Amino acid sequence: MSAAPAIELKGISKAFGPVQANKDISIRVMPGTIHGIIGENGAGKSTLMSILYGFYKADAGEIFINGQKTEIPDSQAAIASGIGMVFQHFKLVENFTVLENIILGAEDGALLRPSLAKARDELKSLAEEYGLNVDPDAVIEDIGVGMQQRVEILKALYRQADILILDEPTGVLTPAEADQLFRILERLKTEGKTIVLITHKLREIMDITDTVSVMRRGEMTATVKTADTSPPELAELMVGRKVLLRVEKVPAKPGEKVLEVRNLNVTDDKGVHRLKNVSFDVRAGEILGIAGVAGNGQSELLEVLGGYEEATGTIRVNGQEIDLSGAHSDGQSRRARGIAHVPEDRQREGLIMDFFAWENTAFGYHHDPAYQQSRLLMDNNAIREETAAKMERFDVRPPNPQLMAKSFSGGNQQKIVLAREIERNPDLLLVGQPTRGVDIGAIEFIHQQIVALRDQGKAILLVSVELDEIVSLSDRIAVMFDGQIMGERLPEETNAQELGLLMAGITDTDRPHSVAEIEENLANAGVGRAEVGD
Repeated sequence: MSAAPAIELKGISKAFGPVQANKDISIRVMPGTIHGIIGENGAGKSTLMSILYGFYKADAGEIFINGQKTEIPDSQAAIASGIGMVFQHFKLVENFTVLENIILGAEDGALLRPSLAKARDELKSLAEEYGLNVDPDAVIEDIGVGMQQRVEILKALYRQADILILDEPTGVLTPAEADQLFRILERLKTEGKTIVLITHKLREIMDITDTVSVMRRGEMTATVKTADTSPPELAELMVGRKVLLRVEKVPAKPGEKVLEVRNLNVTDDKGVHRLKNVSFDVRAGEILGIAGVAGNGQSELLEVLGGYEEATGTIRVNGQEIDLSGAHSDGQSRRARGIAHVPEDRQREGLIMDFFAWENTAFGYHHDPAYQQSRLLMDNNAIREETAAKMERFDVRPPNPQLMAKSFSGGNQQKIVLAREIERNPDLLLVGQPTRGVDIGAIEFIHQQIVALRDQGKAILLVSVELDEIVSLSDRIAVMFDGQIMGERLPEETNAQELGLLMAGITDTDRPHSVAEIEENLANAGVGRAEVGD
């Protein structure tokens, strides 16, 4: 007799006002397997799993856990049923420590001290067992997104879930961290755990899952054994058409220097030198990609160029020097110089989540005369009409300017930011992690928009932890390590191994002689073998 499914959903439907997020969905997930769920942003994947976790209540349908019909009115009921979930957008209290976040909602009693002591011991054990080392006393707002992701995973493991749902878990991880996560998932699977992995990355689906289900526009369109399918087939099932899995572009025709950076230095409030004599140029009609493991100065570079951070050194845009002292170092002055900025974290820096989409498309550009009704009043109708047109051009779903930013999926939030910045016709576009948490169809679209802007003669500085994205989009690649530019390469004259070594701070002049030394340096820098090749 075959085992009952670990999860069985029957006829699940869910609507948010006029938007039908899930339509009569049925799915079976077998125990001890890794089951992938893929689909475009807005396809309903996260909504479906949020219903399973008790975050939302279905309008119709039934849930069965290990063959038993189960009511899951809230997340506590889900946890009691052995379900844990790691959300795409973290559910962490930013001014709490790691340890406090781990036990939040799972305290042993009214007295916190015994709970904290127990959690500290278990956290140490979990960190050692799974290689998810994190300082238990660090405050969440003081650690990076990659480390916050570790905390979310540890939270679920601490609750000893038999079923673990991960919603786009690698969206904020470096390739090396993602490889480590997959080793954890494989280990959990061998222990009989059931894993549901929501991801838009086809490589991850092919590498890690046993079975994959495809969703499109709120419906389940296919469930197949991973070994019996291929990335092009899955992409077509997701989007409903054939999708290019590579970037198509003509050779660049670089023009005059638009951005000149010389001897840029940044020291943070703790005295740590984040940028060290960084120098480079970006010309009109080219894309300069900045490669590197997260945390090696790329974020600080974007912050200085975008006007969020003070620095020393020299930056010129179209030959005119920019004040880096802080007196005129702000986003407004950068926009006046023809700089547009798509920040790395769309929710913290690119959008105000509780504001409408039409309001978000005007942020930073609200002084535009086209938006002014009078000296004191803005022409909100004009902004709404322009937003509707941008949403149509950038395929934002649903195309409703009256929805709050938080009502859109991550990929559609990203399209709103891109539409706002790209359509201002900038001389220089700064773009950080352009496809983080974005599905395959939207990735193709975003890449096309970036290349089109380049072909219009604009200068583009691209920062991404996705090495494939850097190599396929960039006309030149600069590699950062420990706040420094380690070297520049042409994509057609390099490979993943060479770039990975540079990302680990290893150059031709100081490259270690033994394989063991190279691997040790890579591990110390957080670069995995899968990231740099064999």
